[in-house]
Amino acid sequence: MTCSTSKFRQQLKNQEPDDESGDIIARLATKAGHRIAGRKLIADSKSMIRKAVRFALANQRVDVVIVTGGTGLSQTDVTFESISPMLDRQVPGFGEIFRRVSYDEIGSAAMMSRAFAGMIREKGIFCLPGSPNGVKTAMEKIILPELGHIIGLARMA
Repeated sequence: MTCSTSKFRQQLKNQEPDDESGDIIARLATKAGHRIAGRKLIADSKSMIRKAVRFALANQRVDVVIVTGGTGLSQTDVTFESISPMLDRQVPGFGEIFRRVSYDEIGSAAMMSRAFAGMIREKGIFCLPGSPNGVKTAMEKIILPELGHIIGLARMA
C-alpha cells in the first residue's frame, strides 16, 4: 500500500503515477518467494488509510501488509497516527533497527523517520518511509530476512 496524496491525485486524473517504492516492495517480496495479494495507492488521509488497512486484513490470503509513505514529520504524514491505534501488539524493535541501519546510510536524518511495525488480528503490518532507498533498506536488511518467521509466529496464535 502506498500513501501519497500527489500520486493518488494523478491516479484520479487517469494518469499513471510513478510508484517506485511500491514497485520495490513488490519486486523484492516476489523475488524472495512471497505472493502479492494486491496493491493499493491511497491519499494521506487517516480515514482512507484505516479503511484500506481493514480491507487488506480482511483478505484471507493476506498475512502481512506493507505500507510505504506518510511516516515522516510533516503535517500530511499521518500513517503513524492512522495505524498505530489499530495495533494489537507493537514490534518496537523494527523501528529501532530501521533507524539504526538508516543512520549508517544517511546519518542523523534517520531520527526523523517514524517507521514502525506491529500486529493486527494476528497479521503483521510494516509502515515504511516513502523514499525508495528507505524501502529498499527495510525490505532487504530487516523485513525479508524475518518475514517467514513473523508469519509463522502469527499463525501460531
